[in-house]
Amino acid sequence: MGKKKKRARSLDQLPHHRGEKKRLHAEGTRRLQERVFTGSSVAENGDGAKPGKAKLPIYAHRKTILETVTTNETVILVGETGSGKTTQLPQYLHKGGVDRRGGGIIAITQPRRVAAISVSKRVAEEMKTTLGIGPVGYAVRFDNTTSSNTRIKYMTDGLLLREALLDPMLVRYSIIILDEAHERTMHTDVLFGIVKGVQRERNKKGGLAANKPLRVVVMSATLQTKMFSKYFNNAPVLKIPGRTFPVDVYYTRDAQSDYIDGAMTSILQIHLGEAMGDVLVFLPGQEDIESLSQLLEERAKRLPPSVDGLVITPIYAALPPEKQMLAFAPTPPGMRKIVLATNIAETSITIDGIRHVVDTGFVKVKGHYSRTGMEFLRTVPISKAQAWQRAGRAGRQHAGKCFRLYREVEFETLSEVGKAEIHRSSLSTLVLQLKALNVEDVATFDFIEP
Repeated sequence: MGKKKKRARSLDQLPHHRGEKKRLHAEGTRRLQERVFTGSSVAENGDGAKPGKAKLPIYAHRKTILETVTTNETVILVGETGSGKTTQLPQYLHKGGVDRRGGGIIAITQPRRVAAISVSKRVAEEMKTTLGIGPVGYAVRFDNTTSSNTRIKYMTDGLLLREALLDPMLVRYSIIILDEAHERTMHTDVLFGIVKGVQRERNKKGGLAANKPLRVVVMSATLQTKMFSKYFNNAPVLKIPGRTFPVDVYYTRDAQSDYIDGAMTSILQIHLGEAMGDVLVFLPGQEDIESLSQLLEERAKRLPPSVDGLVITPIYAALPPEKQMLAFAPTPPGMRKIVLATNIAETSITIDGIRHVVDTGFVKVKGHYSRTGMEFLRTVPISKAQAWQRAGRAGRQHAGKCFRLYREVEFETLSEVGKAEIHRSSLSTLVLQLKALNVEDVATFDFIEP
């Protein structure tokens, strides 16, 4: 969208009242009616507390899910953002005794460590148990918070691959849930083939009646269901209705030449003109987050005394874990939290209190120069699936709004889904990894796509 400017507009140049805010975001555009209500609407209670587990969309389908997982080796589960699939499904399977039939642990893979850690903490709180000591634990690189009592284990997909090196049959696990399958990371694509092969070997004598059968659940908010079902031997597909609360989506009237400037303007307009509720801003990378964070801190000092203050918290993969956790801390009274995030916050993790999302429309992806062997990161437009994922962050706990810093005509030109990492990266590491997993002929490995 053009070269990024060094400075954002000063506070006194911004439109302050609601009429001008509407013109920036809504004039000349169609207000999208992205009100996904296939389940019943849930009103927040008076103190703004999150809805109970029984009010999540997945709750009404728990019996069907349990029956389907119990009677099938593999199940494809598709649920909209906010349906509760990541936190609730492992609890249903554990309480229903499905994991005990295989005599093992329920493993739930996540593409990123912050998701594995934050979701496991949330599930431990819901089950009123101590994380790592009771039935809920997590394992990420350099941090294994599990014990002999662990029955629900959240982990990164890379760590499960490392375990497959030492335990090729993954005998510790009776159920493997491959979450966020739509992200199609390199590790996820390899896991599909490895887990499918392990399941075939463990279940070949008696199927689910075998000595230690393995059940697999492939789970995502946006998934190419036909492709995944066909790959996993025509596995049944379960679809959970949409998110709990409605989200209104707004587009800009004009094209934005500088997404940092556009994000700054939108954040301040939301803060000055919208009802209380925290703001989640999606930016391409760490450099953008640091630049916008510095600008916001400068502007926050110039806010009128009558306006609430700002708490600015970044979250991206390279940030130390203890600083990542600050984004999940409760917002102090009289303040509004601004979370500056990369696509790490698109799925899985839930940050309480988010009611407004600002979507710049860009993401950083890894690429590869085949001639030189060099890898690089470049900023590219997101896909439509990612855009809806981002919008869904505003509707997890309350009715929300998503402000897209691009025009609707630009949205229509986006690709439906992003390109899988395996199609744009060097395969040298992948080949070595498969060799370490005793895959002799890499060319015949059962990839989900040729």
